[in-house]
Amino acid sequence: MGLDLRGQAAVIAGGAGGLGSATVRHLAAHGAGVVVLDPDESAAHTLVNEIGEHAAVVAGDALDDNALGRAIESAQALGAFTIAVSATGVVIPSRRLVSRSGAILDLDIFQQNFDLHVLGPANLARYSAAAFATNTPTSDGQRGVVVLTASISAFDGQVSMVPYAAAKGAVVSMVLPMARDLAPLGVRVCAIAPGGFVTPRLSDPAVQDLLAEDAVFPRRLGRPDEFADLVGSIVANPYLNGEVIRLDGATRLSPQMGPPPSNDSR
Repeated sequence: MGLDLRGQAAVIAGGAGGLGSATVRHLAAHGAGVVVLDPDESAAHTLVNEIGEHAAVVAGDALDDNALGRAIESAQALGAFTIAVSATGVVIPSRRLVSRSGAILDLDIFQQNFDLHVLGPANLARYSAAAFATNTPTSDGQRGVVVLTASISAFDGQVSMVPYAAAKGAVVSMVLPMARDLAPLGVRVCAIAPGGFVTPRLSDPAVQDLLAEDAVFPRRLGRPDEFADLVGSIVANPYLNGEVIRLDGATRLSPQMGPPPSNDSR
């Protein structure tokens, strides 16, 4: 039986970007009402206009409690709010922790990465889980599912990627305890750890070819619809919980950094 999300609704943070928009389209195609939570209001409206009815836009991000509250209310107006996806993964430019000349990396780069990649997704999860708790449970007792976006950089981060790798590593580390915390509410939590994906920010063929060199098979970058397919599989499988799934064609990053592997949602 195919994925049937009719009567359900989702909030996708970073939903106007590359991975996020593919996820929005996928969930909508299977019947879910979708709310695009994204600071790029223009891109979000373009996407929602493409989808048509049962879709809404909230301008902002998951760090903004007010925007997040409006997104959840919009989802509840579209159906039973049961799905929350954080598809935000912008790579913030960085460099080595200490350069050969002795220049020290600005600590603010760490703060920016943790705000975007850890605090935002954690905020989405806690507010969504509180809303899920009011849902009528399924026969398994499930009331909702949270899908976060990590990165393969959490496992084999490259030179000049310490802040990003640390932040994505924090996403990986919080999945299991978050799943344990939310289990009494009937809420599952998983994360996807993508490798390099073809998104608008990674449209240069030369850069794509360079990043694809570390992939084993298929020897290419991922496609956003493949990310969205995995989101759908996590949503559909009620026994999948507390897991971080690599989606990277068996890529293992070499230590030296070329352009960063982007699981960027833009």
